[in-house]
Amino acid sequence: MEQYRTRPARYGPRRDRPRSSLPPQAKRGVGGAESGVAVRRTAPASAAPTVGRLPNPRLTGLGSGLFCGLVMFLLGGVCAVLFGASLTAYGVLFLPVCVLTAVWVRRGDLMIAPVVVPIAFAVGLLPMADGEGGTGGRLMGLVTALATQAGWLYGGTLVAGLIVLVRRIRLVHRRRAAAATAAAGARPPA
Repeated sequence: MEQYRTRPARYGPRRDRPRSSLPPQAKRGVGGAESGVAVRRTAPASAAPTVGRLPNPRLTGLGSGLFCGLVMFLLGGVCAVLFGASLTAYGVLFLPVCVLTAVWVRRGDLMIAPVVVPIAFAVGLLPMADGEGGTGGRLMGLVTALATQAGWLYGGTLVAGLIVLVRRIRLVHRRRAAAATAAAGARPPA
């Protein structure tokens, strides 16, 4: 069976340089020196963690779903124990989780945040759902809680959607500006 090219042509070899059999890392010596002497490099000063800065993780689509679902499940358990299964407290705690999920998802998976947030809301209601009589009663309690707390659910989804939308618009503008700058630099002077 033939193996067709999977990478787009724009990532092909550069035409302005002669093609070499070695990757760029192998062409330069250790530490950038051609002599072969091992040089230990230290991390730049900007890489050191600063005190007081908030974490800035970048979660994949799956990671943001797991993060949001796990945090909401834990918050649901905490609300059930500490607040007597207060759905209002759960709804209030849901909003910051929506914001963190939308802010921490990586650029390539931006549109996943408004999808995983409502799923996580339902997952977090599992420890809090009232119900007697087995699985059917528990499911009825979950559906009732989802129906009565729809305002929090829609609000959190809207917040996540707006944050993702703003991030996406900024990303598109940044890419267009970079492309315009590159195109302006590639034009021959008149």
